[in-house]
Amino acid sequence: MQIPAELNHALDLVRQAGGRPRLVGGCVRDWLLGIPSKDFDIEVGVLSFDELHRVLAPLGATDIVGRSFGVIKLRLSGAEYDFSLPRRESKTGAGHRGFAVSPEPTLSDAEAAARRDFTINAISYDPFTQELIDPHGGQLDLAARVLRHTSAAFVEDPLRVLRAMQFAGRFDLTLAPETARLCASIADSFRELPLERVWGEWDKWATQSTRPSRGIIILRETGWLCHFPELASLRGTPQEPEWHPEGDVLDHTQHCLDALVETPGWLGSPPERRRLLTFAVLAHDFGKPQTTAYAERHGCMRWISNGHESAGGPVSETFLQRIGSPLDLIEPVRALVVHHQLHHQGPQATYSDSQLRRLARQLIPATIDDLCEVMEADARGRPPITPVHSLRLVETLRTRARELQVSGQAPRPILLGRHLLAHNLKPGPQLKPILTAAFEAQLDGEFSDEPGALAWLRQHLDSTGLKK
Repeated sequence: MQIPAELNHALDLVRQAGGRPRLVGGCVRDWLLGIPSKDFDIEVGVLSFDELHRVLAPLGATDIVGRSFGVIKLRLSGAEYDFSLPRRESKTGAGHRGFAVSPEPTLSDAEAAARRDFTINAISYDPFTQELIDPHGGQLDLAARVLRHTSAAFVEDPLRVLRAMQFAGRFDLTLAPETARLCASIADSFRELPLERVWGEWDKWATQSTRPSRGIIILRETGWLCHFPELASLRGTPQEPEWHPEGDVLDHTQHCLDALVETPGWLGSPPERRRLLTFAVLAHDFGKPQTTAYAERHGCMRWISNGHESAGGPVSETFLQRIGSPLDLIEPVRALVVHHQLHHQGPQATYSDSQLRRLARQLIPATIDDLCEVMEADARGRPPITPVHSLRLVETLRTRARELQVSGQAPRPILLGRHLLAHNLKPGPQLKPILTAAFEAQLDGEFSDEPGALAWLRQHLDSTGLKK
């Protein structure tokens, strides 16, 4: 494992002091998967808390998270490393925080690993012998891409079910049947979880998944889908087989999510945009359960969902609130959900300049580029259909919006109040209709710069008799 030199120095000092340092948790798992890791957690046996702190304190700034937890954060050259003592945990009350933690430096590697959630997270690494310490078979499960609980104590922390969801999405994992049964047995304990912890797991799923459908499958297999009714209602909602041979709306949504995370647009985006796109795709058909009907279309009976895009807007907002989403995510997700059907037009569909400028305004704070990513994922989520026509329309929209320079931002008014005052118009509410008319003219393409705006204003004032 490639360990930063400054951390290696700290580990060596800990060993010289008589400690038994081990790299543990996610950094070992990620290394075995070939994924670069910046987060290194170290568990130190043998030394007491005070002895460990005396070794680390001269190296850099330390933050004692809590003596009762036995955790010390060490900051070196801008990086932060967690040093902790082996510990036992016992359930003392309801909820994610209802645990008594007891640091025990003398615990063996196997005993220390037993408190971890999944076997793939219970592998430790000796930085001096390069030995992997794997008392629970985590390497075999990792090779088989299986999530398996480490011990029966798994059921004491219901958050672990949502951790399973995001791990499955991030690393393309399936859930061991016996672990799925344990998860199902604690489904009622979901209400004990703090909302911020629920959001934390959903956020990791949304921003880091390589196959997000795996996370949704975990919720289905464990019975936890019921805690997210907006999502649960997609299951069993039928779709027209000719257009959606992949199955019901939840099946479609899972295919769309997997298609999204393979696109260059998603892969090249920062976490903030990944979050927006993933939740928009997750929610894009939330309006279908309430709008789906079996009705006549093109001369035969079909499953149709007229108006599901607009119906999905409020449902997406309810879902995001339910999982503790930040407020600034709700409006752009809703806007993308409401407009995601724009590519489902006839073969002669075109996008006028005026339409695109107005669309960019309607999507604020999302963008047309964002919408194109969502629509492309929607189009690709219908295997084995190859959606040539839909993808062509999406690319046409993307290209036209970039030509108009509205793909990444909406047009802003060129004509402003100061221009009206410069024409000797008096301040007051009578200026607003002029500014509104000017912006409509701008969106229609009547002008595109300040000289053009001023020419429009002079003509408008002449035609309305407002010129002084």
